[in-house]
Amino acid sequence: MSLRDLPGARERRVATGGIELCVVELGEATRPTIVLVHGYPDSKEVWTQVARQLAEQWHVVLYDVRGHGSSTAPVPLRGGFTLEKLTDDFLAVVDAVSPDRPVHVVGHDWGSVQAWEFATVSRTEGRIASFTSMSGPSLDHFGHWIKQRMARPTPRRVGQLLGQGAKSWYVYMLHTPVLPELAWRGPLGKRWPGILERLEKVPPGDYPTASLPDDAAHGAWLYRDNVRTRLRRPRADAYAHVPVQLITPTGDIFLSEQLYDDLESWVPQLTRRTLPAKHWVPRTRPDQLASWIAEFATANEAALQGGIPVRDTAPKGAHADRFGGQLVLVTGAAGGIGRATAFAFAEAGARVVAVDRDADGAARTAELARLIGAPAAWAETVDVSDEQAMEKLAEKVAAEYGIVDVLVNNAGIGLSGSFLETTAEDWRHVLDVNLWGVIHGCRLFGKQMAERGQGGHIVNTASAAAYQPSRALPAYSTSKAAVLMLSECLRAELAEKSIGVSAVCPGIVNTNITATTHFAGADAAEEQRLRKRTSKLYGVRNYPPEKVAEAILRAVVRNQAVVPVTPESHAARFLSRLSPGALRGIARLKPPL
Repeated sequence: MSLRDLPGARERRVATGGIELCVVELGEATRPTIVLVHGYPDSKEVWTQVARQLAEQWHVVLYDVRGHGSSTAPVPLRGGFTLEKLTDDFLAVVDAVSPDRPVHVVGHDWGSVQAWEFATVSRTEGRIASFTSMSGPSLDHFGHWIKQRMARPTPRRVGQLLGQGAKSWYVYMLHTPVLPELAWRGPLGKRWPGILERLEKVPPGDYPTASLPDDAAHGAWLYRDNVRTRLRRPRADAYAHVPVQLITPTGDIFLSEQLYDDLESWVPQLTRRTLPAKHWVPRTRPDQLASWIAEFATANEAALQGGIPVRDTAPKGAHADRFGGQLVLVTGAAGGIGRATAFAFAEAGARVVAVDRDADGAARTAELARLIGAPAAWAETVDVSDEQAMEKLAEKVAAEYGIVDVLVNNAGIGLSGSFLETTAEDWRHVLDVNLWGVIHGCRLFGKQMAERGQGGHIVNTASAAAYQPSRALPAYSTSKAAVLMLSECLRAELAEKSIGVSAVCPGIVNTNITATTHFAGADAAEEQRLRKRTSKLYGVRNYPPEKVAEAILRAVVRNQAVVPVTPESHAARFLSRLSPGALRGIARLKPPL
């Protein structure tokens, strides 16, 4: 879908400096304005998905940079793409679409490079409310970064210079005469969509547009007109006069993270975020970018309206640098380990989908997750054992919230009783929830992760019972042992897709699972007595679910395979590997119930 196909899209032409810029607007013009500036060799269409989501609450403006897309090119090309002229273009667009109030600027790649100019020159003061930068540094800051490392060449600094120099190979190529134009209008232009799909995992479709060869050929002058000049003589006054949000893709093959080490000295109000993704994040992570852009713009818009200081909107919880803005889905989220896990991800700034068959419990978890720090949280009511319901959930989540970055298959039920007293119906029920619920989640959401091609992580809640046999838990232990082995198999298969898989084995944790555990062979009165007895034992043990949630976040960060949590779980795991016979002996003991 192109920008013109989006509901309410309006196109206009803005004349500036002898050229005409093609500008598209979305959303109500009375709302605050977000201006999206594209990079090289893109057109404004790179922002389609981000713009669609932002337009629900903002006045969104996109324009083709001069010489790109439907905008005209300067004549001659040489000298027509300087940062000064690009700033003229920006101001002409802003004056046309938002003459009376400052705008929030977002730039990617060369859109970010030029937007750094907008955010640091005096003639734009008062016209910009905030700036979100991704995958494109200020050439002035870059120039000072190089000079500092050349003036004091420690081994670390020399390594940084060499590393960024290697990543910048394409810059040298673009400075050669004629060859880049021939390549882009020839074989490279034809193969570029396939290259993006294969290397960057950009979804196939109507991007890049047919104007790519000309866009790329014209855009070579962005580099030729600016890079050498600014790197040799960087401005000494390149200080940002607006709050800046820096989004750094950790897998960017063109830019080193160390390039932004000294940025605080240039930006008084800086919010940093990292994103486990590659360079073309407007196409591969549109939902996450839209969330961060809206959050940052909202905070700064409130500051403009109320005169309050702008706060750093980045989350401060544990592992916030890893999970901020990511989409996390947790099943069994109405209470216990599931709710604690949803809260832990919320504190880390993740967007949370709380799933449970208890609709009120899931809604409460989502509500509290938003209060805790999640930029967004939703509740979904699903029985994980229902294959068709899970398929509908996966379709809805992908369509409305995006592709899940972290999946936590936590939903489970308890079943106790001897094998001979456990009915076939008991077996079917515990396996449907504890095993098939995990299979459905892994199959549906794992497939979406794999097809997106940007990695992800799956956490399956197993149990210490997965490797500790028990005469009282044959069905439950079997279901959890199957989850453990499934996780190990998936980990081997999905590693090549950069998808991690962890099996978390909590042990005895103080949750309400004991209050709903079915005791095979017991009548109603006896079952109620056993539930109370077991709940009391778990309460005396009093190991909190919050510690399991912490272990789950660590497991994702460290990409751990099997994660025992409680001391007894660690002990059982150790014995299962060192002395399985000892565990078999313990399994023969009759539980004190």
